[in-house]
Amino acid sequence: MPTSKEQKNLQNHSTMRLLFASLLILSIIKVFAQNAHTEINSQVWKPFIKSVNENNTSTFMALHSKDAVRSPRDAKTIWNWDQYNKEQAFKRKRTLGLHFTEHIVNGNLVFDGGVSRTTYLLANGKTKNYFGRFHVVMPKEKGVCKILVDTDSSGGGPIAEKEFLAGKAME
Repeated sequence: MPTSKEQKNLQNHSTMRLLFASLLILSIIKVFAQNAHTEINSQVWKPFIKSVNENNTSTFMALHSKDAVRSPRDAKTIWNWDQYNKEQAFKRKRTLGLHFTEHIVNGNLVFDGGVSRTTYLLANGKTKNYFGRFHVVMPKEKGVCKILVDTDSSGGGPIAEKEFLAGKAME
């Protein structure tokens, strides 16, 4: 039978192994979460921002599922893919930025939320910023994330640079 000192050493050793295993598991989970977010950024968000900034409707709409539903909620409207595509006649020069406040991955389904900032170049050469809250649901279709549900709104009150900066910038 082990002495009390030997028992204490065994307990300490077991505790250290449990702590090490827990840290290893948490590290692995973090790496998988970062990889998932990196994949979503490269599949969806980077080309999304680029296509908006370049007024490229065909690339923009290719990021969406053919079953996409778009709701600019302040306008109290809902569009299907065809209606959304028709609304994409970008007329003014603009620059889009996104900061994220929520990111949930559940297998092949992703939910992202955050605050957008759209900066328009006005005819007089000045710029004007508009902010909105967005929520997007993206299932994987043939291994690639596609935007299925895309909503945005003013969130029932003014949104400003402060709220935008409080979100996490894309990596």
